[in-house]
Amino acid sequence: MNTRPTSPAQQAREALGVRLREIRKEAGLTGRALAVSIGRHFTKVSRIENGSQAPSEDDIRAWCLACNAGGQVPDLIATARAIESMYVEWRRHTRAGMKRLMLTPVPLYEQTTLFRIYEHSVIPGLFQTAEYSAAILSYFIDFLDAPNDLDAALQARMERQRIIYSGNRRFIIVLEENALRARVGSPETMAGQLDRLLATISLPRVSLGIVPQAAPRRTFTQVGFWIYDNAMVGVETPTAKLEITQPREIRLYNGMFEHLRQSAVHGAQARALITRAMIGLTEDWTERPNDEPVSG
Repeated sequence: MNTRPTSPAQQAREALGVRLREIRKEAGLTGRALAVSIGRHFTKVSRIENGSQAPSEDDIRAWCLACNAGGQVPDLIATARAIESMYVEWRRHTRAGMKRLMLTPVPLYEQTTLFRIYEHSVIPGLFQTAEYSAAILSYFIDFLDAPNDLDAALQARMERQRIIYSGNRRFIIVLEENALRARVGSPETMAGQLDRLLATISLPRVSLGIVPQAAPRRTFTQVGFWIYDNAMVGVETPTAKLEITQPREIRLYNGMFEHLRQSAVHGAQARALITRAMIGLTEDWTERPNDEPVSG
């Protein structure tokens, strides 16, 4: 696990330490008194409260019982478990290649009946064309310095899309208009991907909304996230994935997703935005100055 002070997992561990410190203080105990009561060295109590050491489940139980806060044990243990699993570092999981990373979420996908997906600058993987996916994978193989197993990883990524057509799963997707215009691969690759999006609108059990760049907004985020039923939220960064399982946090993401969905257009208006982005592909990329950045 990444334990740098600035990592999300470390921040969550520090927040757990703050909660445990508050429980101790509310019980009127000093750190040394609590340590004696639960049979731990006082330096361990200090490390836990400062977030430099993760408490075990036994630590949490003993801590809460000593502070007459037994009712908080289940929530605190759930928090501790979530911290241990929340931070999945891509580089650690791609040492043997990208294929393993592509296969990892398959069981979660198979268990999920409602996907709520928000993306700011890319098309969701489940709805990507092979060419678009290959461009994304090629970049991250290089970025993460992973073994080049592009063909195997791409095949695994494409095979995940079968879940769209199996069972009674529902997919509610919200994309920023920027995702239509952030150019991945060649103009032909983008044209094929946008055409695939047009077809996606007609799929049963799939709702696709697009937030126009000029739309009034009730919320703001530049980070994509996926909500799997009401069991977990996945948030991806360039280097890792956060897996959020705390019910109170999931409720916040549910609210944010609903606000984003309300800002989106659907049906004919969404098709018009996709078509407009396709027309924009006629721009000749070869005339761009070498130092001119591509949007996205």
